[in-house]
This record gives sequence, structure tokens and C-alpha cells, in this order.
Amino acid sequence: MTEEWEEITLVDEDGLEHRFVVLDVVEVAGNRYAVLLPEEEKDEEDASAVIFRIETGADGEDVLVDIEDDDEFDRVVKVLDEMAESEEDK
Repeated sequence: MTEEWEEITLVDEDGLEHRFVVLDVVEVAGNRYAVLLPEEEKDEEDASAVIFRIETGADGEDVLVDIEDDDEFDRVVKVLDEMAESEEDK
């Protein structure tokens, strides 16, 4: 069975497009975070996901923002690790 994932395209500051698969959206300490996997790595066993905070832009649309605070990033990773461990226990 093939899993269906939502795919999004992000444009970097140089105008280059990058396609990602949305693995999950989680809430941590009142903020939402998107866990994204580069589309070209989605079938690789050692693929590396990226995490963005989801904020609401002036137009009311969701905006993905880099997490620059190490403590905030560590909190999100800890929650994701705990979620992965609980899935393994099932």
C-alpha cells in the first residue's frame, strides 16, 4: 500500500523552488510546527526532515518560519521523539 502525503513547494530567497512532503503538523507549547521531508529524499531510509514554525501572515494565510531559537527547536524535537517512541510501542 502506498501512503499519500501532502506535497508543498517552497521558494527560497534566491527564487529556487523546493518540493517537500508534509510528514506531520504538531502543536508544542501553543505553537504549530510543520515537519517536512525534501521530496527527493522521501524514499530514502536516512532522509532528514526539516521543521518550520507555522505562523499566520497578515493575509490570514499560514506562513512557514525558520526556528532560530535552539531551545524552541529542542522542545519540538523532544516532542517528535516522544511521539515516535509511542508509535514504536504500539
